[in-house]
This record gives sequence, C-alpha cells and structure tokens, in this order.
Amino acid sequence: MAQTATAAAEPTFADRLRKGILGDRTAGEFLMDQRAFVALIVLVIVFSLLSDAFLTPTNMILMTKHVAYNAILALGMLLVIVTGGIDLSVGSTVGLSGIVAGVMLQGWELSVFDTTAYPAVWVVVIISLAVGGLVGALNGWMITRFNVAPFIATLGTLYMARGAALLISDGATFPRLQGEAELGNTGFSFIGVERPLGIPTAIWIMVIFAMLIALLVTRTRFGRWLYATGGNERAAGLSGVPVASVKMRVYIISGVCAGMAGLIIASELTSAAPQTGQTFELNAIAAVVIGGASLSGGRGTVKGALIGAFVIGFLSDGLVLVGVSSFWQTVIKGLVIVLAVILDQGQERLKKARAAAQAAQSVRRELDARHAEASAKA
Repeated sequence: MAQTATAAAEPTFADRLRKGILGDRTAGEFLMDQRAFVALIVLVIVFSLLSDAFLTPTNMILMTKHVAYNAILALGMLLVIVTGGIDLSVGSTVGLSGIVAGVMLQGWELSVFDTTAYPAVWVVVIISLAVGGLVGALNGWMITRFNVAPFIATLGTLYMARGAALLISDGATFPRLQGEAELGNTGFSFIGVERPLGIPTAIWIMVIFAMLIALLVTRTRFGRWLYATGGNERAAGLSGVPVASVKMRVYIISGVCAGMAGLIIASELTSAAPQTGQTFELNAIAAVVIGGASLSGGRGTVKGALIGAFVIGFLSDGLVLVGVSSFWQTVIKGLVIVLAVILDQGQERLKKARAAAQAAQSVRRELDARHAEASAKA
C-alpha cells in the first residue's frame, strides 16, 4: 500500500515536461509571456499560405534587412522604457544623422578656411553617431536636470531634430552618397548595400548591437541599475543607484541607435532626406511593447524587443506582398499596437491575481497549521 501510494505520488513524464516548460506559471501566463513569439509564428504561417513568395530565402533575407534598422531603434527604446521613460525623438534623429552624413559625403564647406572638406567614411560614421548621442544627451539633460517629463522632453527634441535636418539641408535631399574615389570618401554603401558572407551588412550590425546591449543588460552592474530604476525609482535612489546617470546613459544609447539606423537607411538608398524616419518612433515603441516590456518600467528583454521588431517588420512586408492597401496597413499597425498594450495590461492583471491567490493560500495554510496546533494541545 505504501509503495502504491508513493508510486501514485510520483510525477509522470508529462507532468515533468509541463513543469519544465511552464515553471510556476499557468498556461495563460506562459502564453502571455510568449505572445510576441506566438504572434510571429502566426504571421509566418498566415502569409506563407497567402503568398508562395513569402518564405523563400531571398524574401526572408530582404525582410530581415528591413527589420534591422527598426530592431536597432527598438533596442535603444527598450533601455529607455525599462527605466519608465519614452523617447519620441528617435525618428527625427534618424533623419538628422542621415542628413549630417549626406552633408559630409558631398562636401563640408569650411568658410573659415575657404575650403571644402571631404571626410573619410569612418569619420562620417563617427560624427553621425555622435550627433545621435548628442540628441539623446539633450533629452537626458532635460529629464534629469529639470525634471521635464520624458514625453514632453522628447516631443520637443522630435521637433528640434527634424527642424535642424531641414535647416541643414534647406529641405532638399542629398543624392549620390556613394562617395568618390578621388576624394577618398568611398565605401559608404558598405553599411546598407554590401553583403559580407551573403548576409547584408545591416543584419550584421543588428546582431552586433543586440549582443552588446544584451551583455550590457544581463552582465553588468548598469543592467541591474536599469531594472531597479524602472521598478521603483525612489527605492533605487535610496539604495545607492545613480538614477540620474542611468537615465542620461539610456537616452544617449537610444540616440546612438537612432543615428546608426539613419546611417543604414541613407546608405541603403544612397541618399539622405530630412523627412526620413517619420513615425519610426512608433514602430520602435510598438516592437518593445509587443516584446513584453511594460510601459510603466521595470520589465523588458532584448529577446522580446527583437521578436517584436520582427513582428512589426514581417507584418508590414507581408501586407505589401499580398497587396493590402497602404491605408489599411496603417490601420492594422494601429490595431496591433493597441492590442499589444491591452495584452500587457492583461498580463499585469494575471500576475497580480496569481500573487493575491498565493498570498491567500499562504495565509490559509498558516491558519490551518495554527488550528491543528491548538487542537493538538487541547
């Protein structure tokens, strides 16, 4: 009888498998946590059924290349959102960094020296990324120094960066950014056009940025500070976390990511337009939220942000491939963003309900133990 009871109590293979996959979560919580991946699989299946060209290797590489700059933007936005902030200026920073690259590649007039400079491509890249970092530093400075709400601060720099791009270019587009061999500034097309080992450079850049930010978030003290700041800013400050420094750094990183995205697009098109990057900030925010980050801060992963970027990118390209109107594409994207936020709130409610149920169960166990103890003494 004892052996039978023991055998009956042992978990089956199915139970162990379920425990390994779900952990302490319910099936609903697991699906909520993996909603971005589930959405991506559903998109791939649906568009594969609607179009034979969707799952071809050529199209998958092309779509991933399109995803790359949105993914880089999403990685920077992830850090900002984890701290409880928002960065609306990244789209304008994309346009500004591209314009700065265009000005330098086509010749930077130095009136003081009565000459025109043609910087090497690596100088152009560094300066353009620095411009993105400068916009991010301006955001961080306003937010940390003057306590301006992130939404307002970055909304202001959205207009300032776009205005600066228009002023620098006089509203015109800079074409033919491939450079000239005799001027020593060729090679810009490498960023957005070349294919090392058969893979577009943009994808390699996305992978490098993802690895660097993943290491930053998971393997450094700054990563711990990041989540502490987003989880409870006041408690983090009291425990010694340099909250202002953390916020300044994440906005600078977000600006650099936007600068890199601007360079990729300008290189891919071999032209720079001041209007480039409009509404890109919405794609980045949507990708991060779809990937499971909380807009209130304290939660989010690099993996989730990348999957969210793929969801947005594959959705856009898939709709184009099956011939959906661009107007309907905008409507569908908006619905996806709203649905992502609703699911995020649903996940929070599930976790709170589960925590409340566990607390109630713990209280009941304690009361039962006390009752049993009192009965034994009696």
